[in-house]
Amino acid sequence: MSPAPGPRSTRLRIALVAGEASGDLLGAGLIEALRQRCPDAEFAGIGGDRMRAAGLDTWHDAGELAVMGLSEVLRHLPRLLRLRRGLRRRLQQWKPDVFVGIDAPDFNLGVERWLKQRREHGRPRTVHYVSPSVWAWREKRAAKIGRSADCVLCLFPMEPPIYARHGVDARFVGHPLADEMPLEPDRAAARERLGLDPGRAVLAVLPGSRLGEIERLGRTFIEAATRIAAEIPGLQVVVPSANAACRAAIEPLLAASGAAATGPVDVHLIDGRARTAMIASDVVLLASGTATLEAMLAKRPMVVGYKVAPLTYRIVKGLGLLKVDSYSLPNVLADERVVPELMQDACTADGLAGAALAWFRDPAAVAALEPRFAAIHRQLRRDASAQAAAAIAGLLDAPGGTAPGELASG
Repeated sequence: MSPAPGPRSTRLRIALVAGEASGDLLGAGLIEALRQRCPDAEFAGIGGDRMRAAGLDTWHDAGELAVMGLSEVLRHLPRLLRLRRGLRRRLQQWKPDVFVGIDAPDFNLGVERWLKQRREHGRPRTVHYVSPSVWAWREKRAAKIGRSADCVLCLFPMEPPIYARHGVDARFVGHPLADEMPLEPDRAAARERLGLDPGRAVLAVLPGSRLGEIERLGRTFIEAATRIAAEIPGLQVVVPSANAACRAAIEPLLAASGAAATGPVDVHLIDGRARTAMIASDVVLLASGTATLEAMLAKRPMVVGYKVAPLTYRIVKGLGLLKVDSYSLPNVLADERVVPELMQDACTADGLAGAALAWFRDPAAVAALEPRFAAIHRQLRRDASAQAAAAIAGLLDAPGGTAPGELASG
């Protein structure tokens, strides 16, 4: 931990908190874009390796916030509460001009609200970067988020109108993945990098990046892949594992199904490289989540499957908390069902296999999908980091938000 700060300087101070790898990536891009506007700005808070490399004075590592699931959160709750108390004290001492909470809403929104309630002389302004999925469920959360954040930076265009209905300032800044991924992915190069036969069909299978998802979906997805392979001669199946724990969970599922590189189904279990696997594929079978956005940006036809705990599903449906008929981002962004979704009881091996085989057997449908995905890609490609920095600059220039430095220039 850095030493306690000295007297308040006149340089612009920006505090940021990111809680996992995706937030660390967003934070690094934002710091770089903000530094272009104000080279003398100071950055401090919680982040990972990328944010440190961009110039963040790291009070805590982002990994300290990366806990998932109720049982894990409960186990780490005393430590997280101590961390939050320490962060609040540090922020009071440091007196930032703006606080940017990057995703991690369970942690960041509380910190933002606490800071907003204790604001002095218009500082700090509070920003929440990455909206929770208010478009999908519990829209009324938008008003609560507005009580924490002066401005919400949204990755998707359908989000700001929802906040506007609740009187909350929200800006569509675009999605960094759309900036990062090429408009025309090189499938041949991706196959070469993975050592795949360029002349044979490829199916990418992604049952999730968390152990709970693999537990719920892995067996069904692997069984679906074996059914598809029985219908597509020479099919190559690529299964990326997000980490060593995920690989250890997937390996016995492959062995039980007979799917292996030396078995009846030609399977390539790889470490990481999920994006490369998607670009290399003819069809992607994947769990609902951010991976569906990557598959869309890779311009690949896909089949989306997902299951949650039956009790959770009944509660969410019974209370009417879910507000959408489509769950996957490609369908939400297209505003129509362009890829098949098989959720809960519909998520079976036969159902997934049938939907994937339909893509393999209909090249015209695949060709028609690609320009739709390209149009959405261009819509999301806005230089998100620069847009986010501009929104923060405008917030600081607004009445009550005057801060030292010349952030708005550039």
